[in-house]
Amino acid sequence: QVQLVESGGGLVQAGGSLRLSCAASGFTFSRQSMGWFRQAPGKEREFVAGITWSGGSTGYADSVKGRFTISRDNSKATVYLQMNSLKPEDTAVYYCVTDSPYTPIRTTPREYQYWGQGTQVTVSS
Repeated sequence: QVQLVESGGGLVQAGGSLRLSCAASGFTFSRQSMGWFRQAPGKEREFVAGITWSGGSTGYADSVKGRFTISRDNSKATVYLQMNSLKPEDTAVYYCVTDSPYTPIRTTPREYQYWGQGTQVTVSS
């Protein structure tokens, strides 16, 4: 049974940093691309960042490029999202996602079948 458990969210002032973690289980982590999506109140879920199974390739939404960094530790079955220079518009629930083995980074929610429960990130101005 696939499980994705996010942690690390919280309240931070604009300009601050947070690191989200997602602990994965129930599948062979090193074979699957991982991603982060977010959903702000009243808005649709949007792609934030993705990383391939080996970590050799990453992708980012334009809104977070240069500020956020996705990484993974296959030995710990964990994916991370380092968020720097946070802005109030980054406030959202952040979700960890995965799908099937050896799939590329994809940017639409319907392409991912497994989702974590989400962690709240709130950035105050």
